[in-house]
Amino acid sequence: MGTMGLALPWKARISSVPRERGTRVEPSEHFAGGPNRAAVDAQGEDAALAAACRSGDLRAYERLYALHGARMKNLARNLVGNPVDAEDAVQETFLKVHRSIASFRGQSSFITWTYRILINTCYDARRSRRRKKEVANEDSEESPGLEPRAPGAHPALRMALERALAKLTQHQRDVFLLYEVEGFRHAEIAGMLEMTETASKNTLFQAKKNLRQMLEPPRTSAAGSR
Repeated sequence: MGTMGLALPWKARISSVPRERGTRVEPSEHFAGGPNRAAVDAQGEDAALAAACRSGDLRAYERLYALHGARMKNLARNLVGNPVDAEDAVQETFLKVHRSIASFRGQSSFITWTYRILINTCYDARRSRRRKKEVANEDSEESPGLEPRAPGAHPALRMALERALAKLTQHQRDVFLLYEVEGFRHAEIAGMLEMTETASKNTLFQAKKNLRQMLEPPRTSAAGSR
């Protein structure tokens, strides 16, 4: 599975040193004893978008794409490993949203529901690609085309990180990508991956622990170095 285009300060993300309080800013439900205005506006936008899509308003789908299309493509690229399959997955997701909007019951936010469809579509694409490989009996692994790296990123380190990510379990890799790369909150990830918020947090912790073990150089004892 490709993990291309991952532009983030990796060492800070997986460091064993706890980050200072406030280094990651997440939307809060309350501020100064009252509801967060941005959160309220987002909830209203979400509900209005869901209602408009349910009514068949094509402008609502255009609005959905304008708001989330780029982020959806980025997530899909990280899940399926190349931009062509990612574009197909996003297009397929919008078709599925259009076909299934009547089944949306509001148990999660409309956007979370949409991203859950996208993630499942990416899972289907990965399974289909694996089956095709087995049928074709390919001798070599597919090497996805890598996007330009983030400014200042060392290519050797970047490749090592991508190889390490590929060794994580699917759940660990996906939670790590959703939280650290895409910036979703654990509550949102729980809805997308149909797991509890606690399970999302524990999975992220285990993913970071495994990445540190794979990426940190072996420690030499102080006594042996003297």
